[in-house]
Amino acid sequence: MLLDTCALLWLAHDQNRFSAETLTKIDEASVVYLAAISGFEIGLKHKAGKLLLPVPPRQWIHEIIAHHQIEIIGLDLEICLKAAELPPIHKDPCDRFIIAAALTMGLPVVTADQRFAAYGVDVII
Repeated sequence: MLLDTCALLWLAHDQNRFSAETLTKIDEASVVYLAAISGFEIGLKHKAGKLLLPVPPRQWIHEIIAHHQIEIIGLDLEICLKAAELPPIHKDPCDRFIIAAALTMGLPVVTADQRFAAYGVDVII
């Protein structure tokens, strides 16, 4: 399964945002992934003052992925091409990369954003 950026933030700071069923799925998943673009999104939101973190974004994200044993999906050529080919249902470029990664790798996404489902992505809320 693949966490969207908000799901990573909830996992780290507000697990009450997840249902018990979703938390169980995350805990029992053989691998939990995060798209590298989420690091970019977190860094931008922090820099703009829209996201407060207890430590700098670089340190925070490395600590969270280590603590939760999350694996990173890089933005390779196929994911970038897929993101560019997606219909314009979702305008957020970071989310489009996450959607493209999910589609390319056949992963469900943990997200509250229902627009992901319009791309044929399995959504876990």
